[in-house]
Amino acid sequence: MSFSPNEKIMFFSDSQFFNNSLPSPDLISCPQGVNTTIHVSAYSTFKRYIDILGGFVGLVITALIFIPIAIAIKWDSQGPVLYSQIRCGLNGKPFRIWKFRSMYSDADQKKHLVENKAKGHIFKNDQDPRITRVGAFLRKTSLDEFPQFWNVLLGDMSLVGTRPPTICEVSHYSSRHWLRLRVKPGITGEWQVNGRSLVDDFEQIVSLDLQYQRKWSIWYDLALIIATVKVVLLRKGAH
Repeated sequence: MSFSPNEKIMFFSDSQFFNNSLPSPDLISCPQGVNTTIHVSAYSTFKRYIDILGGFVGLVITALIFIPIAIAIKWDSQGPVLYSQIRCGLNGKPFRIWKFRSMYSDADQKKHLVENKAKGHIFKNDQDPRITRVGAFLRKTSLDEFPQFWNVLLGDMSLVGTRPPTICEVSHYSSRHWLRLRVKPGITGEWQVNGRSLVDDFEQIVSLDLQYQRKWSIWYDLALIIATVKVVLLRKGAH
């Protein structure tokens, strides 16, 4: 296996890491009349302490698995090891999310060629041809999500929350859909524990997110984290 000079740089970093420009929050507007009051979980000091602790532990694990995953990604396909995308966080605030790259590097440009088999404002196709062989394994084991512990440590995300949507998805949100953005996006949450890839109806995902807001407590967060570990180890609902 050999890398060109440019690829050697990209082995360790995505060029976007050094270009952290984000779109103006003014470009992301909520529907009129929506209650934009932040959910109590978003300013819970204890929840933030758990996020910081979990973020540090997650990043230590990420550091341990980074080299073998990076080698596998580079061996399988050309492109950077890390992938980043602008997502919408708390009350629609844009932030840059990080993942291990699981698709070919031109996947975003070819998205329009892939059929969306989900219902509503999400995109999903279990047979997506843009996913690499190594990427399929990373997704099944959720290893592609580990760089998001950096987002947790920065405060853009939480260990537990809602799935972080894209700007395009949010632009189509109704008043009910926007309510899911009253909490920070999370690495895990109701959707990941109660179905993961088996849930392909956006309205069901919204219902799960709103259920999380109603049930939220520190103990409920801890219960979802434990449940997530079990789901990932058993690969329940993973594709």
